[in-house]
Amino acid sequence: MSRISTVEVGRVDYPLVGEFKFFAGGVRPSVVVRLVDDDGVEGWGQALPVPSWTYETAETVETTLAGYLAPAVRGADPTDLAAVHERMERAIRPSFSVGQPLAKAAIDLACHDLWGRRTGRSVADLLGGVRTREVRLSWTVQAPTLAGAEAQLAQGRELGYSSFNVKLGAPQSPAYDAELVRLVQRLAPEGFHWADANTSYDLDTALAMAPRLADAGFRALESPLPPNRIRDYQRLRRQGALPILMDEGIVSPVETAEFIALGMLDGVAMKVARCGGLWHAARIVTLLAENGLALFASGLSDPDWSLAASIHLFAWAGLDRPAALNGPQYIAGRGTRDPAFRAVGDRVRLPDGPGLGIAPERAAVGLRAAA
Repeated sequence: MSRISTVEVGRVDYPLVGEFKFFAGGVRPSVVVRLVDDDGVEGWGQALPVPSWTYETAETVETTLAGYLAPAVRGADPTDLAAVHERMERAIRPSFSVGQPLAKAAIDLACHDLWGRRTGRSVADLLGGVRTREVRLSWTVQAPTLAGAEAQLAQGRELGYSSFNVKLGAPQSPAYDAELVRLVQRLAPEGFHWADANTSYDLDTALAMAPRLADAGFRALESPLPPNRIRDYQRLRRQGALPILMDEGIVSPVETAEFIALGMLDGVAMKVARCGGLWHAARIVTLLAENGLALFASGLSDPDWSLAASIHLFAWAGLDRPAALNGPQYIAGRGTRDPAFRAVGDRVRLPDGPGLGIAPERAAVGLRAAA
């Protein structure tokens, strides 16, 4: 079996076309990895640091990949994902969960891409088969004023979107949040909407807001509390006003299984980029199905390879809800540099071709050999 012989790392920053509170400087930073095996077959992956949302920065991702993960996976069989992840976990140990999962996601995606290119199969096929060839998207609403929110709704609807995910919490007040969700439901009554507080509520606020969201016709409340507030999540879920989703705390199948057993959630807003890649993500999706819990889709404003990986995961999972993958909303070129893989309206089709199925622009990446 051919093994990983070369690991290259490069930085790619994508210009933004809209303002998103998690990014500064007008760009969405990313770090790209290219793996090559002994037979010359290549695979590409991507890490998406967001320091205002998680602890990994573009600089730490680059140094972790180049100095620690690349030496760890060189010589590994890219089709043995369990062994690849074991090597990465030995190089960068976990604390509560996977250590530096955003960096590890780049290696994981590149292994899946290489495996698919080597065998002539798509990543969705490698995961178990395609259940849907198209993923419907949700438009993100995050605005400090109702006038701004109305403009964002109009922009999304003009592009063909009917479903919206709405950012709540600081610096917005609960009173403003309540007005905001009513506005969304009034202007888009036919859509599938849910709210995301990005862990910014306390328990009392979440308990007060959940019934208001339900009354406004929203379908779920995502990440209302920090993930370490276990008893608070249990209490909020027992309230039963509407489904409670976890996001920031979902990194590996281990804590996902624990959170399920503790009765903390009704579902997960799944992020491939956040949980170390597709190997963990697919196992988490399976856990949700086995426990009758809801699968929602989310991301980290994913472009190119990371967006393609998400589409493959959700195509395999047969996602039947709109996905909060807002790279096509906030990144120039609708989130991709490959014109054959691009959102059309509120839909993204599964890429054709083996592996992740997208064509890289080598000149734009600026790859360099890792240590």
